[in-house]
Amino acid sequence: MSLRTIIDAYELLDDIRVTGADVASFLKARDVKDVTVTRVKGEKGEADFIKAVIAGTQGKTAGGSAPTLGVVGRLGGIGARPERLGFTSDGDGALSAIAVAAKLGMMSVRGDRLAGDVIVTTQICPTAPTRPHDPVPFMDSPISSAQSNDYEIDSRMDAVLCVDTTKGNRIINKRGFAISPTVKEGWILRTSEDLLSIMQTTTGELPAVFALTQQDITPYGNGLYHLNSILQPSVATDKPCVGVAITTVSQVAGCATGATHVTDIDEVVRFCIEVAKDYTAGHCRFYDEEEFARMLKQYGSMSHFQTMGRL
Repeated sequence: MSLRTIIDAYELLDDIRVTGADVASFLKARDVKDVTVTRVKGEKGEADFIKAVIAGTQGKTAGGSAPTLGVVGRLGGIGARPERLGFTSDGDGALSAIAVAAKLGMMSVRGDRLAGDVIVTTQICPTAPTRPHDPVPFMDSPISSAQSNDYEIDSRMDAVLCVDTTKGNRIINKRGFAISPTVKEGWILRTSEDLLSIMQTTTGELPAVFALTQQDITPYGNGLYHLNSILQPSVATDKPCVGVAITTVSQVAGCATGATHVTDIDEVVRFCIEVAKDYTAGHCRFYDEEEFARMLKQYGSMSHFQTMGRL
């Protein structure tokens, strides 16, 4: 159960004055010892990027070989001030990631250390801009998507969960969350059966998967329509990425306030933690490595979809 951690994190983030340093202090107070903050400036403002590393007993930080899971809280901003007052729906990605890191820190000090490392990244900006988008307005970001990728993706990550609010669409319409098929090197692969099983266990319901198109896994700025930015981290790594979409039945704008449901965030946090347990212990696969190798041999590389293409 992570409700108390989520509520504490929410109260911290729902503040126009909150900074990355504040978030780092919050995490360190919950025994996350390795936290770094980097302020990044863009054309529309600046954001503080958080990176928290929770070391495993057999992870790379300990000289071991257990795989490392990345958890990326993807968003434009936790606030759209002064246009909108309060914590935005788009901020749920950051809220989820911070709660995951805090909960893993508390687990570690209580003796429940994972086998491998977990690297959690997200960004903090309480004054992000907005921009038009159909069917509802998007949150914009003070920095570019490419800049975000530079700080969200760490080369030590062996697989990545990309958590993002995904409420302003008619593709997936349910309360809670849904996962995507695995994306790797420009390929949209089969949805992981292991992740579906974990989702079924943590929610107590049948798993939900949202549809992806080829456009969705290409870089922002190429002139193509994107569902949202949930799989943008996949263009910056050759490791498998899975989107964890926080969803609603109705269409809710990313810049909307008063739209955060702590019970939905709790489901996401518990899912991410259970994936971290199983993946770093070698019991969860994001994709079939043999089948992927066969696909490359038969059909060739799709990595050009990770680029801007022929503009």
